[in-house]
Amino acid sequence: MGTKHANGARRAFLGTALGAAAAVGLGAAPAAAAGRRGCRRIPLSGIGMHLYTMRTPLAADFAGTLERLAEIGYATVGVSGRHGNSAAAIRQMLDRTRLKAVLEHVGYDIVTGSGLPQALEDVRTLGGKWIVVPSLPGSLHSPDGYREVARQFNRAGLAARESGLKLLYHNHGGDHEVVDGVSLYDILLNETDPELVGFELDVYWAAKGGSSDPGELFTRHRGRFPALHVKDMAPNGDFADVGSGILDFPAMFDTARQGGVKQWLVEHDAPADPFASARASYRYLSRLRY
Repeated sequence: MGTKHANGARRAFLGTALGAAAAVGLGAAPAAAAGRRGCRRIPLSGIGMHLYTMRTPLAADFAGTLERLAEIGYATVGVSGRHGNSAAAIRQMLDRTRLKAVLEHVGYDIVTGSGLPQALEDVRTLGGKWIVVPSLPGSLHSPDGYREVARQFNRAGLAARESGLKLLYHNHGGDHEVVDGVSLYDILLNETDPELVGFELDVYWAAKGGSSDPGELFTRHRGRFPALHVKDMAPNGDFADVGSGILDFPAMFDTARQGGVKQWLVEHDAPADPFASARASYRYLSRLRY
């Protein structure tokens, strides 16, 4: 993807949302989407919480936090930080609440180093399907660096497949930059083996970072996005509870089947009240029709 195309797609995607927000306020994008609401819905078994959102209450009471998420209605979680607990201990807590861990975030240095076998075993212990690299070292922020990442991901992805898992990569805004005329994210999409490497698409960062909109990614790269981070954007560009901001989730999710999406994991990077955010986001996703 060239610079002109990437920037144009981003302006079109965000411009529509921002224009709607300016017209009728904070809830504009969901309200606008209501006019074209369809009959499809997210399966309740696919609505999860990425636990980075809940890191403060988890640090105080891991088991109690999981219990409250289950009471809200969440079916799954993405693990991001164990807060001193082993994978086996977390699995026991999950089993008591009937929550299921679908993935764990594991650092790039571990996935590309000698710690990979144990990391894979831990994801299996948690009951997950995917081992996810959450970010890349800044030293690799170049086309050559991302090509090296793609090579490393293919190698680690093969090991993951041999363990019955799949390797995914979670994006941030910088991944969608165009450097020396090349989209860094496109390097990862195009130079990794689809059989070995998938993507956990953070829709907020995809929209804000300069990529084409998520719905377009789903159709251009079919089946490569089994999990999403569903994160909303306030009119000023900050984080927002899902359904309260300007991102047009029905439009994104319209092509989710083509993208291979199976898990919609809520995330808010800085919630004022994590449980209030969790309740509001679950309510929106569980009622959404698209």
